[in-house]
Amino acid sequence: MKRIAIIGGGIAGLGAAYEVAKAGSRGEQVEFVLVEKDERLGGKIFTDRAPDPDGGWYVADGGSDSFLTEKPAVRNAAAELGIASELCGTLDENKRTYIVKDGKLVELPDGIMMFAPTKLVPLATTRLYSWPGKLRMALDLLIPPKERWGPGETAADHDETLESFVVRRMGRECLARLAEPLVGGVNGSDPATMSLAATYPNLLEMEQKHGSLIRGFLEQRKRVEAMRARVPAGAPRRTFFSSFVGGLQRITDALADAAGRGRIRTGVAATRIEPRRGGWRTHLSDGSSIDSDGIIVAAEAWAAASLAEGVDGRIAELIGSVPCSSSATVVLAYDESDCPFDKRWHGVLTPAVERRHLTGISLMSSKWPGRAPQGRVLLRGFLGGPRDEGVLEAADDELVQLAREELADLLGMSASATPRYARLFRWPGGMPQYTLGHLARVAEIEAIEAQMPGVAFAGNAYRGVGVPNALESGQRAAHKVLADLGIEVPAVSSADASGSRRPEEAR
Repeated sequence: MKRIAIIGGGIAGLGAAYEVAKAGSRGEQVEFVLVEKDERLGGKIFTDRAPDPDGGWYVADGGSDSFLTEKPAVRNAAAELGIASELCGTLDENKRTYIVKDGKLVELPDGIMMFAPTKLVPLATTRLYSWPGKLRMALDLLIPPKERWGPGETAADHDETLESFVVRRMGRECLARLAEPLVGGVNGSDPATMSLAATYPNLLEMEQKHGSLIRGFLEQRKRVEAMRARVPAGAPRRTFFSSFVGGLQRITDALADAAGRGRIRTGVAATRIEPRRGGWRTHLSDGSSIDSDGIIVAAEAWAAASLAEGVDGRIAELIGSVPCSSSATVVLAYDESDCPFDKRWHGVLTPAVERRHLTGISLMSSKWPGRAPQGRVLLRGFLGGPRDEGVLEAADDELVQLAREELADLLGMSASATPRYARLFRWPGGMPQYTLGHLARVAEIEAIEAQMPGVAFAGNAYRGVGVPNALESGQRAAHKVLADLGIEVPAVSSADASGSRRPEEAR
């Protein structure tokens, strides 16, 4: 019987465990053992279900709350696990986004795709940008590409930062007012260091193909509208983001159940890996160890770097060079009477130039069905990230109070409004940042890994920070190690190598 040790119980590790378990169910002589340092499984997918004193439940996602519908990994897994009927889309009748400007909420203009305008009148009439800023954005139609790519060249050969690209094409006001909070914020990255080729290569490709982002997004908008026109009348519309009726943790719970919780240990950390004859030995924080024929490290980047020292020094160095930012999420529920604002929106983004601690707000009870009891309003506020990690030094109750005060100020709530539910979720070092050179770094890791039978690394530090990307990375890692051990595996679909996580579709 071959054994594979899996370190990390987030969606990557659980996805890997499920693939190994499937191989065992096919009659292959293989098993897994998974260890997770926390008492709970799911990693940065964490749904808290809390009762309201007057009846009903809050479904509060403290980490990721959704996945991109167009990426099939989670949907495919849900179908295989028998929970596809529990998938749900966003409430798009409430789909509005606001940007904070001078302390006030300004609605994102209709036709904005990512940060590029595709409709003239909404751009001309919005208060979000100054007239010089609007004119500078329109110059994108005239500014030629920075350079023309040679035959066979790709975005990876012409990488630049998000800041460099947006300022060059759309101007600095576009960066400050929208691209920074929307694109940089979603990836938890600093636009000044964020690699475009590793996150949004489609933007670089669009510049090459169309010579203009506006023209490129206009073309994309036409395709989206044509697809929608082909949907039969009365058919349910597939929304841009998806989740589960009971919260996103439904997928990680289902993976753990299907893989077999009897082979999963929580509350114990892997402290060191060392080679042994024909395999690996993983030392654990409780003094025990696991001997295995193969090993999958699906821990966060900072933890994986330390563990990789016992596997390969160069891999440890490369993973250790991935910067990681920390953040926190505050989820609050209020009586509807304490929330006198219009609730037909999904989110608020706060640019760094506004100098506020809340980087964004999600109105969960208007974004998703069934997230709060009738008469209650459920909100999420985001703190930290690369632009304001210092705020996370405050105690939990201080961060909750800070979020309450800024929510009240931005949304017009009474400062004395008392939440019926309040919970803080901390994510130390939880978001890897894809800086310039990231793709080369990952390619080198994968090249070394390919020469090491029975070893694989997985997670969101490599080829995508989104939930589907992390799940696919765990699946690929399991298939690689199984194949190394001489166990037949099914063909695996190629992942989205860009790892991009588009924050917004055409409105």
